[in-house]
Formats: sequence, structure tokens, C-alpha cells
Amino acid sequence: MTTKAKVMYAEHLAGILQKNDTGYTFSYDEAYLKDEKAKPISQTLPLSPYPQHSKILFSFFDGLIPEGWLLDVASKHWNIKGTDRFELLITLCRDTIGAVTVLPIGEEDNNE
Repeated sequence: MTTKAKVMYAEHLAGILQKNDTGYTFSYDEAYLKDEKAKPISQTLPLSPYPQHSKILFSFFDGLIPEGWLLDVASKHWNIKGTDRFELLITLCRDTIGAVTVLPIGEEDNNE
């Protein structure tokens, strides 16, 4: 199972979201932080060179996941448990309405 995801902001790599034994970690990409036009992906995730931690999925990312009937359809189609918020995020949030998208990092990407 994938435990890392690329977080894209307007088609630029903004950072990496990782699921671990103690919760979740979000880290902004070093190159993204150096860009003078860089913006935080959320007011709750300010630009910082330090990793940000949460015991539960950050509320910003959780808010990207569809709700209601759309979540039910997606969960059944991809056979994902409604309680696995990270799996829902990386499966359903590859093409969002806003500027932020979340892409799973596969095994081939882990060597970068």
C-alpha cells in the first residue's frame, strides 16, 4: 500500500504527504520553498522548511475528499473502506476543483 503522496499546487510539486505509524507528516518541497511565488497550500499548512505532523489526516486534505453519494460511489468503484482517509485521498483527489491535487507515489517513484 502506498504511504506517500506528492502534493501539487498549480502543477508544481509543493510537498510530500506521508502516512506513518504515528499519523501523518507534510513537508514542503525545498525547491518550492525557494520559489518567490510560492504560496501555502492552505492557511492551516503555512510555508515552512520543517515537517508538519498530525495524528489524524490534516483537515485540509480530509476536506478534499468527496462526501455523500459521490464518496459512496467512489468507495464502491475502487473498493476502498470509507475509514481509510489516506487511500481515499490518493485515489479520489488526483484531479480536484482547486489548485491542489494529490498524486500517489508508487514504488518506482521512491527511488527519486
